[in-house]
Amino acid sequence: MRNFRCARGGNVALIFAASAVPLIMGVGAAVDYSRANSMKAAMQTAVDSTGLTMGRKYSTLSASQLQNQASLIFASLFTRPEAKNPTITAVENASAGTIQVNATASMDTAFVGILGLKSIQVDVTATTSLAASSSLRVALVLDNTGSMAQSGKMPALQTAAKNLIARIQSAATTNGLAYVSIVPFVKDVNLGSSNYNQSWLQWDDGTDNSWDGSKGTCSNSSYSPRSQCLAQGTCSISGNNTQSSCTAAANCSISGYSTQSSCTAAAVCSNPGKTTQSTCTGTKACTNKFYTTQSQCTFHHYTWGYGTWSNGVWTAGVWTPQYTWTPTSHSTWTGCVVDRGDSGGPSSGNYDANNVLPTTGTPATLYVPEQYSSCPQAAMGLSYNWSAMNSLINAMSPAGNTNQAIGLQLGWMTLMSGGVFNAPAMDPNVTYGQHIILLTDGLNTQDRWYVNQSSIDARQQILCNNIKAAGITLWTIQVNTGGDPTSTLLQNCASDPDKFYLLTSANQIISTFDEISFKIVHLHLSQ
Repeated sequence: MRNFRCARGGNVALIFAASAVPLIMGVGAAVDYSRANSMKAAMQTAVDSTGLTMGRKYSTLSASQLQNQASLIFASLFTRPEAKNPTITAVENASAGTIQVNATASMDTAFVGILGLKSIQVDVTATTSLAASSSLRVALVLDNTGSMAQSGKMPALQTAAKNLIARIQSAATTNGLAYVSIVPFVKDVNLGSSNYNQSWLQWDDGTDNSWDGSKGTCSNSSYSPRSQCLAQGTCSISGNNTQSSCTAAANCSISGYSTQSSCTAAAVCSNPGKTTQSTCTGTKACTNKFYTTQSQCTFHHYTWGYGTWSNGVWTAGVWTPQYTWTPTSHSTWTGCVVDRGDSGGPSSGNYDANNVLPTTGTPATLYVPEQYSSCPQAAMGLSYNWSAMNSLINAMSPAGNTNQAIGLQLGWMTLMSGGVFNAPAMDPNVTYGQHIILLTDGLNTQDRWYVNQSSIDARQQILCNNIKAAGITLWTIQVNTGGDPTSTLLQNCASDPDKFYLLTSANQIISTFDEISFKIVHLHLSQ
């Protein structure tokens, strides 16, 4: 016994054997805890999403419906097989303006059960507002120009746009939570031919560039446009055979005066020979200067009396047109408009680059109709008519030149209450996310006034700056399948560098729209 007590051989094995059981149990407990923690994280995510969805639906659901819907949504989101008997409750607190969603489940242990802990209980909760705290408004500004027919770009755009709409529709659990507008653009934008009587259209600006000036018929078919038709006529001042020379001419009622100032400063007496006002009105005389006595004057049937002193009258020429001009009926318009501004160039008000609402008192704010042969599909204002959006997108067809700016400006206008599209008014208690997504495959080639890219780009940069200053997020996409230079304009227009996309194939349009739609939906409808 004394020898055994003093023996030291085999100590390591004995110590390891003695400590192995608690060591293995510790590792097992860590595994069970890790599994439970993973399940809890997944359950929390499902409960958060359920709470957000129910918060948007609460106003249309009773308490029992709220509970049923919460159970269905949670069950579709939380599918962990290790969770035993998962239950969920959704309770509305009307006074606090919240919904509280609670979930619980248990998980069988794999290791610590031998210690008597057969399962682990997991509980999570989430509280959300009883109303949509944010809302989404997205304007799609889509290039429909002729080059979109190449390399499969138009079919890819149609698929991408419909996918984006479907994602927004799926996330917007109630009508009005999300709106989308669509503005197909070429050189012009189509505002709908049925709107020809709207006050925001300017049919006549007094020049041959306007609809009424360029489209119509002259009573003499040999003359067109309007200026040529009305240039045929007669002048009230002889010797002036054109309308411009006639309206520029004038004459004085007192001969010898060739300017308006000298004419109106001069005066003449009705009695000849009287050259001052005092002798004219203070001395009687004959209306025929050859007769100096009253008897001679009246004997020869002239008038004897005081004269009238009169200042000269300056009279401008009046042109009387020989023919009449009849403008073509506005009802024949196919819907396209050009940039806002003056006939000869952008106005000082920069209405082609801002969101000032059209007003008849300021003609440059109005949209100018044009009968453009490559007029695209009509733009659609903010809506949640998802089927109508898909129909519009399916009908898009590439044709015409590129003017990104008019599409972008009218895309901005779709977000505005009043004016052309009259977007639904915003609720002051709701936070809105407003986005414009501009896709184009070409550089600017033509607008109302210019055919050089630099001039058009300069106008568009002003517009982009104004959009971003208004707090609207601007995404720009350049589809560059033809080796064009990367657009500095589109890079500068984007709200941030990561909101500009340079694509080199048509298929990238689909993935890019998916990425953008995920970002904006997650940001505004899933937060």
